[in-house]
Parts: sequence; structure tokens; C-alpha cells
Amino acid sequence: MILSEWLSRLTEVSAPIIDLLALVMILAGTLEAFVNGIRVMLSHPEGHYAIRSVWMRHARWLIAGLTFQLAADIIETSVAPSWDDVGRLAAIALIRTFLNYFLERDAREARELQHEGQTAKVPTTL
Repeated sequence: MILSEWLSRLTEVSAPIIDLLALVMILAGTLEAFVNGIRVMLSHPEGHYAIRSVWMRHARWLIAGLTFQLAADIIETSVAPSWDDVGRLAAIALIRTFLNYFLERDAREARELQHEGQTAKVPTTL
């Protein structure tokens, strides 16, 4: 067996396994977000910060899952690239980039709000 055949067979096995890992991550994150979202909504009716934290954590799970999907697609595309494969790879990379951008922006805003809240609680002495 020549090296290219061996690599092709390894790709045929590894890409679906990596896709399965991505699916597990996305399902686990979604289930966690559902349970924590219900818990926060029931225990903190005005808990805007708490629910935002749940959604931010869910976004991290999604980004991790998309990263794994991107890895699987890169492996598949490297062996037998078709225009469909390249387009799928580009779409996943674009979605991941946008999610990452907005997650980072939301995290920065959350840190700023938390910092403002802590600063407001600190008493000043005269």
C-alpha cells in the first residue's frame, strides 16, 4: 500500500470521528445551556448578567464544536478537494470567525459592566 492510499483511508476514518466529537460538544453545550438557562430564569427573574453568562458559555461550546468541524473538513478537503468541499470549509470558517468576534466583543462588554458594578459598590471615604 502506498502512502497516499494509507493517508486516504486514515482520513476516511478520522474525519467522521472528529465530526462526531463536534456533535457531542455542541449537544453537551446546548443541553447545559438549556438546563442552566431554565435554572437562572426561575431563580433570577431580573438576572440579566446571569443569563448572559449562560449564553456566553453556550457560545464557547458552539465555537469549540465548530472548530472541530472545521478540523474534520480540513482533513477531508486535503485528500480530495472539490468545490463543494472548499465551499463548505469556507462557510464553516466564516461562521466560526463571526461567532468568535461577537463572543469576544460580548466578553469585553461583560467585563466592563462587571468592572463598573464593582467600582460603584466600593465606598469612598472623605
